[in-house]
Amino acid sequence: MKATSRGTRIGAATLGAVVLSTIFGAAVATAEEDHDKDDVDVTVEIPAIDSPGVLALTVDGDSTTLTENGSTDLVRQFTGTMPTVTVTDTRSADEIPAGAYWYVLGTATNFTGDEGQAPINANYLGWTPRLIDADPGSISAGDPVYSAVDDDQAPDNVGLVDEELFAMAADSGAIAAEGQWTATADLSLRTPATVADGTYTSTITLSLFE
Repeated sequence: MKATSRGTRIGAATLGAVVLSTIFGAAVATAEEDHDKDDVDVTVEIPAIDSPGVLALTVDGDSTTLTENGSTDLVRQFTGTMPTVTVTDTRSADEIPAGAYWYVLGTATNFTGDEGQAPINANYLGWTPRLIDADPGSISAGDPVYSAVDDDQAPDNVGLVDEELFAMAADSGAIAAEGQWTATADLSLRTPATVADGTYTSTITLSLFE
């Protein structure tokens, strides 16, 4: 099985945010007489791609922020959402080996404090992958991964400390005509209530294989 990987790193704590601002100005109305108008047709010919197609992964953004939500006296909980992840396959069916399938794996680093706090282990970070624009019959989202404080729910699937399945296609050739698929994951950092306050940063790395 030939493997192709492309890692994308995402900050999973309080990193930079993208702020969109719009400036509204006063418009001065002027009276103008419309003497004439005409149309221009725009035509473009897009030729077929002669070079071999590619299988690639992109992420719509390089950071996300977790905010406190649903904490209890015993557990601090911080949630957020990963930027949209897109897998694109521009290969023709005859370029894909028979029986090939692609899959995306994710892993996270420990959360590092900005003022020397003890790090928060990545086994406290979980996710729930979900499809956005993909046929569930051709693409599958990975199973939820739980925090170490919830290891009673899934003792063998705790934390993004190993390569965890984000999404996969069972047969690359069978779905190649679709061309593109998108997914995301709901993130949840659940720690003991005794964790030190401050700003922490982790990195999630996504890798695409076939």
